[in-house]
Amino acid sequence: MMSESPAQMNYNESDSEVTEQVTVQTNTSPETQIQDNSTAGTPQTETDTAALAEMTQQIESLKAQLEERNTQYMRIGADFENYRKRTSKEKEELDLLVKRNTIMELLPVVDNFERARAHLKPQSDGELTIHKSYQGVYKQLVDCLKRLGVSPMRPEGQEFDPNLHEAVMREPTDEHPEGTVLEELVRGYYLGDRVLRHAMVKVAAPKEDMPPMEENQSNSPM
Repeated sequence: MMSESPAQMNYNESDSEVTEQVTVQTNTSPETQIQDNSTAGTPQTETDTAALAEMTQQIESLKAQLEERNTQYMRIGADFENYRKRTSKEKEELDLLVKRNTIMELLPVVDNFERARAHLKPQSDGELTIHKSYQGVYKQLVDCLKRLGVSPMRPEGQEFDPNLHEAVMREPTDEHPEGTVLEELVRGYYLGDRVLRHAMVKVAAPKEDMPPMEENQSNSPM
């Protein structure tokens, strides 16, 4: 029986090694490969989750900051609106006060014109000319006051109102109810819908309240 040659033995050994390598590669299952791949991808997944959580936290923080800024903006807007209304009201009150004080200085001049018109009776043509001249000035002054919102009171025949009138005289009478304004002694004025100056008036009083001394004087013969 012939022995194998060295060349043939080397060939068989080489073929055997190739077969073992193929067998080892074939015996590696796909599950093992998938497990290896999943094990290798785990660190990347954890990194993505952490980044997503950080971004979510940043978004929530920005939302909170935005809400806080909106609240501050609305508060500042409300404060500014209140300040604007307050300053506008203060300006109106100041303008009204200045106007009121100025008109109050002019009212005595108007009173003097009215007294002159009531008491002076021009007799000659020269006196009549002078009378018409200062009455023209009086009318011009009254027209200016009307344009400023000044209007006179007309209290005669009305019931006495302490918010509008100042009683400086009482006249016993049975011709008018008690508390009726009989005469306006000093004219009162409105400025818009506010009282500029109270009217000084004579008020009706019950006749039986008249003191006995006054009754005796009134009944005594002339």
